[in-house]
Amino acid sequence: MFQLPFPVRDANAGSGSKNLGDLPEWDLSDLYSGEDAPELKADLDWLETECAAFAADYEGKLDTLDADGMLACVQRNEAISTKAGRVMSFAGLRYYQLTVDATRAKFMSDCQEKITNFTTPLVFFTLELNRLEDAKLDAMFTANAELARYKPVFDRIRAMKPYQLSDEMEKFLHDLGVVGDAWEKLFDETIAGLEFVVDGDELNIEGTLNLLTEQDRSKREAAARELADVFAANIKTFARVHNTQAKEKEVIDRWRKMPSAQMARHLSNDVEPEVVEALRNAVVAAYPRLSHRYYELKRKWLGLDKMQVWDRNAPLPMEDTRTVSWPQARDIVMEAYNAFDPRMGEIAQPFFDRGWIDAGVKPGKAPGAFAHPTVTEVHPYVMLNYLGKPRDVMTLAHELGHGVHQVLAADQGEMLSSTPLTLAETASVFGEMLTFRKMLEKAKTQAERKVMLAGKVEDMINTVVRQIAFYDFECKLHAARRQGELTPEDINDLWMSVQAESLGGAFEFMEGYETFWAYIPHFVHSPFYVYAYAFGDGLVNALYAAYQDAPEGFQDKYFDMLKAGGSKHHKDLLAPFGLDASDPSFWDKGLSMIEGFIDELEAMEG
Repeated sequence: MFQLPFPVRDANAGSGSKNLGDLPEWDLSDLYSGEDAPELKADLDWLETECAAFAADYEGKLDTLDADGMLACVQRNEAISTKAGRVMSFAGLRYYQLTVDATRAKFMSDCQEKITNFTTPLVFFTLELNRLEDAKLDAMFTANAELARYKPVFDRIRAMKPYQLSDEMEKFLHDLGVVGDAWEKLFDETIAGLEFVVDGDELNIEGTLNLLTEQDRSKREAAARELADVFAANIKTFARVHNTQAKEKEVIDRWRKMPSAQMARHLSNDVEPEVVEALRNAVVAAYPRLSHRYYELKRKWLGLDKMQVWDRNAPLPMEDTRTVSWPQARDIVMEAYNAFDPRMGEIAQPFFDRGWIDAGVKPGKAPGAFAHPTVTEVHPYVMLNYLGKPRDVMTLAHELGHGVHQVLAADQGEMLSSTPLTLAETASVFGEMLTFRKMLEKAKTQAERKVMLAGKVEDMINTVVRQIAFYDFECKLHAARRQGELTPEDINDLWMSVQAESLGGAFEFMEGYETFWAYIPHFVHSPFYVYAYAFGDGLVNALYAAYQDAPEGFQDKYFDMLKAGGSKHHKDLLAPFGLDASDPSFWDKGLSMIEGFIDELEAMEG
């Protein structure tokens, strides 16, 4: 089924004042001029006709094709993906701009339903591909070099071969997908519609979460308690969504005979379960050396006997609470990108100039930040909720990194351009690292350097430690749901079971924090997505260490890696840098960079 990838939200985005300069808005006309655009209607009509024609031409016949015939078939399938992706990108991006607008929600649902109906006859394609013999396919790849270029796509499709159901069952699941989407939409609309009142101000969830980074502790506490109260008032809805989604997943996994709840994610990420397990174990083993040690430092800086959850992302007492205007943020990120390689700046510039970024915080807009690649014949779009904190500058650097990656990979074409989630975070986290290092270079005092280092450590802990704790929570949630319905209290208990372990003894947990699982979108939209963040951070830390050790020629290898998109496995992509993610010691390299920053912070205390 063709869907818009859900927004990758940064729940730790900052807050700021209104004096931010002119914040850009999307110009979606590169996709379509509007809901009623004749081009959009023409594309939907073409999809309906072409999907039916494709099924008529190829269903039951894939095993009769020669190499040239298979190439033509694959390219027609790719053209359908491109057209459907364009329609859904437009519908989805408009919806995320204003999720409370019923007409936009209806338009997106109608587009999704039409495309699901049109593409149901295409379900045979992957099923029949998986029935072909390896030797037959290998002979085709040998006979036609252009077809051989698509081999990674075939490999990923055929990885599902052991878990494939009957043709009729697969079509049924395809059609049923829109029902699962309705639960995701209920979650999105519930979150977007929540209202919070803090010190007399009415806020949405984004504005309330932003208060958790305020200098004023009482303001942070008021925000945390209001979040807890509102989540508690809506907890039955959130528990119902999680129960239903987890049960749907359990049913599908059981029918497919998946060995674990996580396996489908590992397959889509093109990563081996043992690699993810090695990452998870390395991070959990490092909790005492990373988060526990850092938060003990922070507790002392804040002058507290115990930290509360509203202190986790608190600014440091010596931190400058300045607001970074939009033009300043743009200049900081562009300077860092250009300093690494002017080609990177050239690719990033149009995002600012041509309406490819939507930056302002507006009522009803989806929270957080994401970069959506749309389709390879157009360009990516970046969404932010920019409020002027230094952390927001890092979010801009992060999402722009995604955008650069998506632009570079577009030449691979629709089927080969998108990277698995584990590699999708590479350019974004690398862009953050470049921006951070450039800002650190410019630190004028030891105190300024300390604040920046602490901020980076916090971001890395949020990316690595927090996301692996999220992953453990999900593993427990899905395992528990397989034993029966979960009450809100059951889910609360699972959430708390991972929090103390990951955050350490510096913390106490206020009453109400047990519901804070409720707002994390990844659990609903994309189960087990979260480990990709830790994977990406560890990978980038190892990459950056390689850059520091041997800068000569690194940029060209880096650009080649991004241009490869999804055409290579992580082993092949990392080999030119002398790195291997399947080596358990690989993850320790990445974690040691975080540890080194904490060492430096502790030395400053001495």
